[in-house]
Amino acid sequence: MEKLKPKQLQRLQRKRAKLAASLQIARINDKDKEVKLQASMQSGTNKPSHSVSNVTAMADSNCKRHYSEEIDNANSETCIKEEDELESQTNKKPRLNNEEYLKQSYLKMQQELRDRQKRLKDIPNLTLKDVGRNAIIDDNNIGQRIPIFFNDVRHLLLYSLFGQKIAQNSPRWCKLEKYKKVSQTVVLVIEGLSSYHFITNESMFPHVKDNLKYRLEIVTPGIYGGSIVEELAAVPSIRTQYNKLISHSQETALQMNRNFMKLISATFPVAINNVQHDENNDAKENLPPTDKFDRKNLLLSFEQMIDHKYPVPFKELLAERFCSYILTKDSYKEVTAMSPMFALDCEMCLTTTGNLELARISVVDESMNVIYNTLVKPENAIVNYLTQYSGITEKMLADVAVTLHDVQQTLKSLLPADAILIGHSLECDLRALKMMHPYNIDTSVIFNLSGYRFMKSKLKTLVQEFLGEQIQDGKAGHCSVEDSKATMKLVKLKLANSLNYGDAVSLRHQKMQTLEMSTENKQYGTSISNPTKKKDTIAIVGSEEITSEYAKYLNSSSLKVVDNKDSLKNDQIRFVIADNNKHAVKLTSTIVMEYNFILCHMKIRDEELQDGIIEKTLRKVNKRMSKLWKYSAINSLQCVIFGGLTNIGNGTCFLDVKVS
Repeated sequence: MEKLKPKQLQRLQRKRAKLAASLQIARINDKDKEVKLQASMQSGTNKPSHSVSNVTAMADSNCKRHYSEEIDNANSETCIKEEDELESQTNKKPRLNNEEYLKQSYLKMQQELRDRQKRLKDIPNLTLKDVGRNAIIDDNNIGQRIPIFFNDVRHLLLYSLFGQKIAQNSPRWCKLEKYKKVSQTVVLVIEGLSSYHFITNESMFPHVKDNLKYRLEIVTPGIYGGSIVEELAAVPSIRTQYNKLISHSQETALQMNRNFMKLISATFPVAINNVQHDENNDAKENLPPTDKFDRKNLLLSFEQMIDHKYPVPFKELLAERFCSYILTKDSYKEVTAMSPMFALDCEMCLTTTGNLELARISVVDESMNVIYNTLVKPENAIVNYLTQYSGITEKMLADVAVTLHDVQQTLKSLLPADAILIGHSLECDLRALKMMHPYNIDTSVIFNLSGYRFMKSKLKTLVQEFLGEQIQDGKAGHCSVEDSKATMKLVKLKLANSLNYGDAVSLRHQKMQTLEMSTENKQYGTSISNPTKKKDTIAIVGSEEITSEYAKYLNSSSLKVVDNKDSLKNDQIRFVIADNNKHAVKLTSTIVMEYNFILCHMKIRDEELQDGIIEKTLRKVNKRMSKLWKYSAINSLQCVIFGGLTNIGNGTCFLDVKVS
């Protein structure tokens, strides 16, 4: 090997000194994290019967942990010797016989830093998208907070376990990077507490402040008459239910969920038909002759209406935004596969308010009959007729006396109670009408050419692509009758084909799903969080009443369910029955490292929230949250849910990834 020149040796010495300093800082940081973790573990009370070292051993064998103690066991004596050697050589010409030592030590430190960087890259990361940030509980967004839905939280749990194997589309409200590195998913459900209890007693929850970065308001099933147990039971029963829960057309088919109508009826005055139906028979026998599938499958979900800024009479905060809006009907019927469809399109002009106001409306029925078409005089003076887009001119509106109020009353009398409205970016038309409607089909959503859900295609492009027709060609602007007929034709064309027809997002996922099914082994769909693992189990911990409720839903699936006595068998779902809430958390802490997905469900009684007692109760809740955190694996996804109050208060979701 060719010897280095003196200047080259000096340069190597300086690089080695910088590297040694960086490495020493990294070791100090890692050691500091270890000391904090050990102090946290030692401060806990009611420790599980096994030691922390045993817990770590279990994690190595049962969980996808990526935490290593190599950093902690670094040869400190070697490091000190290297530093002394560097100090003694400072400002001195390096000796030639020290050349090999410099090279080897430099390469060794370089490799150690690379290994550490690689380990850090294995840490999963949870961040919020705009939808999630809008739901954050914070003093700065009072009056502007838009809650996410319980289904959103469930989607994240599924994504953390299965990732793109089943949940092809990442959650709409957050981004979980490196989901394959999530060691386990730990969920603590506390029924009886709502967002109000957290907001008014935030100081009682130091664990949330110290460890759970994200605190979001959620609409829990109790608000719309649903069940938290039923919603969460879908996660362990994913093997048989995933087509309904996270389907290839999730964005356009949430209504397949049993609670769709419950959520709609909680916000709109909808009379729910309680008669039980056989969904399979209804789908086959009660379809219009031109439809190949249920048209309800094209309806926008409630989440979609929120995402696309549709006006909805949502309780609390959103209601303030649309307080001047009215409903299209005073009461609604439950939508069915036979419900009539009406295509609607509006043209607007810019007024002195700086907003677009209604200038024309057209409504077309399924037979392409124009049942309503009128010009409308805006409430405020027009500053721009936008003729190139609206087709409206000053001359057209000169003698018009129809007002927005007149149009609203006509629509209320014209539309049936179960009418389905169709439009292209229909939210713009409803905003111009200042009206709200529960059943909507949006051609900009159900048709997609880009392959990305939020990249919408123009109506003109869709008509040319799928109908082979030309619209909006003239220089006189758009025609609301022409656009209404075009959207109706597109929806009828899709109903005559399939749910995936014209939707590049759905078709792409379907192809990916087919590919996965053909290339993966038979463990696809049965494993939790790692398809190659031989044994992946789930634990549900709670009182006998709670576990019995979960069993009611899970026993109907093909998953193997056993109780605590049979837990040593090769089971997939294990029920652990606790005597009370304290016992439930203790049992969960004891076995948490053995499972990829563990759910601890507890209930707070009303009497525990009375004045004089509530502070003590909330401190206990904080202590139990903290204990479960301590004994969970590194890189685990931690999710704490306050269940909310039925028909009164929203719930809260606390989230983060435990990285130390």
